Amino acid sequence: MAIQSSRRTFLRRSGLALAPAVVAGGTWAAPAEAQETGVGLPVAVRPGGELDKYLDKLAADDSFSGTVLVLRDGRTVTSRSMGFADKKNGVRNRADTRYCLASVTKLFTATAIAQLAQRGSLSLVDPIGKYLTGFAAGIADKVTIHNLLNHTSGLGDYMQLAGYFEESSTWTTPRQMMDGTLTFIRTESLAFAPGTTSKYSNSGFHVLGCIVEKISGESYYDYIRKHVFRPAGMTSADFTLLSQWKTDRRFAHPYPTDAEGTRYDALDTDMFGVIGTPAGNAFATAPDLVRFMKALNDGTLLSTTWRDVFVTPKFAMETLPAKPGLPEVINFVGYGADSAIINGALITGHLGGAPGVSTSAEWYPSRGWTAVHLGNYDPAPGANVNQELRQVLTS
Repeated sequence: MAIQSSRRTFLRRSGLALAPAVVAGGTWAAPAEAQETGVGLPVAVRPGGELDKYLDKLAADDSFSGTVLVLRDGRTVTSRSMGFADKKNGVRNRADTRYCLASVTKLFTATAIAQLAQRGSLSLVDPIGKYLTGFAAGIADKVTIHNLLNHTSGLGDYMQLAGYFEESSTWTTPRQMMDGTLTFIRTESLAFAPGTTSKYSNSGFHVLGCIVEKISGESYYDYIRKHVFRPAGMTSADFTLLSQWKTDRRFAHPYPTDAEGTRYDALDTDMFGVIGTPAGNAFATAPDLVRFMKALNDGTLLSTTWRDVFVTPKFAMETLPAKPGLPEVINFVGYGADSAIINGALITGHLGGAPGVSTSAEWYPSRGWTAVHLGNYDPAPGANVNQELRQVLTS
């Protein structure tokens, strides 16, 4: 088995995120414990329908490992788990398995910023130099919180900075992860003038997390636990130390593929740091993410006004033309959460991806759907679960 240059390969392949997803308001019903029988549902999502058959095939082919949870108007329609959380110890994935979220984490960071804006503790047009020191004047005075949120800052990806993986592999505490990563980001040059174009930026979201710390007086991790996870009822969500991820049977190990196509346990390499960051790699179960999306929409985490400010599109990013078997996708950039229109339906949420990690948490305001997929394999040809969910739920 050829495990190549682990963490550098990790970053070249995908960083912490896949293409964005969606965001908007809408009514919300409380999740029901019972699963729908299929009466009144589209045929494709009824038991034995297109979605079930698709997931059956992925399970038979061992091309997807993880959990898929779909609700309509708050009632569970599909809840499927397949594959192994820990192959070595024979631990199977379950509905309550905790998965690495990759860039779905950005939804929590953006929510924290929205809460501080709602309280009047910051303005979205504030330059980052108002809160953080150590940046060059052209960055401190020109890059705003607004730019960080919608990826128009000109900052890039701290994981691509020379020496980052070598240095971060020596860090052993959350404080070192936050401060050390910010130190590297301070060395970056802007790729473009702030606000002139858009480039997905993990560095930008780490800076947002540092601003949360500066304003709140709490560590980023404690802030998210107290002000996002706890009020949302996300009882299994957390930023977890690498040592626990490796040993706790409740957590899914990531299984990417090497150059020969063989899956291996990425926790046996140095791909992941001691803990996640504001840009990615919090942990949660699929039901946790359903609770988060409910809390974001029902006034628990934000007022309706500030929710709408943060979950509505800010500008168009791209249009992906229709292909055989796939509809046109119109993508928009938002504040942390992004948006897409598919088959006339707006979808809201975020996607995430890293080697052995594939995730999405989305809701469909006009259709009543909530969909979560959390996987611990790389997406394989024909095994893009988020793409299948979007197609089935908007058809």
